Amino acid sequence: MTYIWAHRGASAYAPENTMEAFKLAIKQGVDGIELDVQLTKDGVVVVIHDETIDRVSDNKGFVKDYDYQQLINFNFNNNNQDYPFCKIPTLEEVLQLIKPTKLTLNIELKNSVFEYTGMEQKVLELVKKYEMEDRVIYSSFNHYSIVKILKLDPSAICAFLHSDKVIGMATYAKSYNVKYLHPAYYVLLDQNYLKEASENNILINTWTVNDPIYIYEALKTKVNAIITDYPDKAMLIRDDFLKEK
Repeated sequence: MTYIWAHRGASAYAPENTMEAFKLAIKQGVDGIELDVQLTKDGVVVVIHDETIDRVSDNKGFVKDYDYQQLINFNFNNNNQDYPFCKIPTLEEVLQLIKPTKLTLNIELKNSVFEYTGMEQKVLELVKKYEMEDRVIYSSFNHYSIVKILKLDPSAICAFLHSDKVIGMATYAKSYNVKYLHPAYYVLLDQNYLKEASENNILINTWTVNDPIYIYEALKTKVNAIITDYPDKAMLIRDDFLKEK
């Protein structure tokens, strides 16, 4: 069965990458949650997609230029009036939230623009602290970062993110002991891509699939997981899809 993961939480309904969005996703009954992490000036792993806070908060500037105690004074509700005030979460807070559940957590390391020296070690240590190693998938567009994670912990479950059609991605992933590929959904139109992944025992978690037609098409390809802003709708489509079988 294909799993449904909430992209930055239930981000179609609650401010992305906030505790409110994660709690709503859990309430909706998702199989997993995807989130993004960056590092603050004082080395705290925080959950936010962009390198800057401009788009989602009431302030401006780079995440890396603020201490965590400064960031928690800003409102990260992304102008969503249904949520008057949202605090930027730490990765640790999210791990505490998800620990009692059975959910998979996909942690995307956003270190393609800024290297964030030591980020990989910090993230691994937090996951180990909460004994969630078997439920966490580390992903990044920065494949060097994923290779570094595997050097630090060869048992880590990892994924290469990519948005373009690339020949030999599954073979490439397998050569680094990377178990998953995270392609943009339109890459799934390439039958050779799917065939190569299957032949190399590489599982696919695809993003960000919001259109019901594309969700249905992704289900037909038997991907491992669909990452979506609308997990509730995706689960209903999956239910209907399974009834057809």
